[in-house]
Amino acid sequence: MTFDLTKMAESAREEKTSSVDLGFVEETDSWKLLSRFFPSKVGGKPAWLALKSVPTACELACGVCGKPTVFLLQVYSPRTAQTTCFHRTVFVFCCRNPPCHARNSAAPFRVYRSQLPRQNDFYDFEPPDEDTPPAEAEVLQAEKDWNLCCVCGCGGAKACSRCHQVRYCGKEHQVLDWKAGHKAACGAEDGSLSTARVQLLFPEFDLVTEPEESEEGEGDGEDAGKEEEEEKLREYEDYMRQLRHNQEHAGGSDLKEKDLEAAARQETEEDQQFSIFRRRVRKEPEQVLRYDLGGAPLWVSRQHIPTAEDIPDCTCGAPRQLEFQVMPQLLNYLQVDSLKDSIDWGTLVVYTCVNSCDEGTAYHPEFLWKQDYSETALTGTP
Repeated sequence: MTFDLTKMAESAREEKTSSVDLGFVEETDSWKLLSRFFPSKVGGKPAWLALKSVPTACELACGVCGKPTVFLLQVYSPRTAQTTCFHRTVFVFCCRNPPCHARNSAAPFRVYRSQLPRQNDFYDFEPPDEDTPPAEAEVLQAEKDWNLCCVCGCGGAKACSRCHQVRYCGKEHQVLDWKAGHKAACGAEDGSLSTARVQLLFPEFDLVTEPEESEEGEGDGEDAGKEEEEEKLREYEDYMRQLRHNQEHAGGSDLKEKDLEAAARQETEEDQQFSIFRRRVRKEPEQVLRYDLGGAPLWVSRQHIPTAEDIPDCTCGAPRQLEFQVMPQLLNYLQVDSLKDSIDWGTLVVYTCVNSCDEGTAYHPEFLWKQDYSETALTGTP
């Protein structure tokens, strides 16, 4: 549960291989996902690494609606070869407002990286005791000590003006908490505070990893490849017949045979990319994350793939490289399905500074690229 990505991150950086580690969600006791245990996790409140100068509501604002984004996941990925990165975590945040999630737009997401040397102001030099849970009062006190919002766990610059016992990242979360139960508990004579909380956060899970099995050595790989090619050829021929039929049924068209073939080829190439994606993940269909530092993403589509120019350099001037990608399977655990608009993605690809620089604030903004499924992959039709 803790320190599970250390060797993986180091081998990916030092050996520069294309090996991939897969992430899976597991239920666990919430206390095991606190900051002191350096977790990789999904949902709940962020387990901040540096406990001072955590991102504020303004820094986490959705690029569409302007409301604070909500913690999605974090990946603990230290680089022990760098003294400043003995502890290192990358955080991803997501807007909960479905209409903000336009196709292939990363505007509703925010990414931050934090790192610390082994000797730091927040944690012991030696690893923590993972067998003893902290008292609940100690956890609540930590929120107060580090000025964290009691609703979302982000920087809480605003305190309740009446009881001064809880903090908020802004007025919006204060209003939500007031309605959720703080109104009744605020200023209570017994000094107790309501434990009821706004249903805003994503469900919380531990994020565990294991190496992806190599595709080499599969006895039926060649035969399966031939069958797939034959199937694609049949699909291509059927599609061409359908195009010709539609053309004749419409009373003729100016489209020439080469135009029809070009359109069909584009669709079949798109189908091929989606087939590559499905074939790669079908061995471990529950994977929610792929960690491949310095590698190449597994795209769900041939559309909307970034060029080198699309990925901005870090503020220190160094280029960014792939760190990990979030898979669509994670959506199954987030309880975001809706009959109307819904949060959705094909994959979320996170790029971080190749040098993992230590310039600027305690939390360094990084870059996320969102790719959605193509219409062809979703419907099977042009």
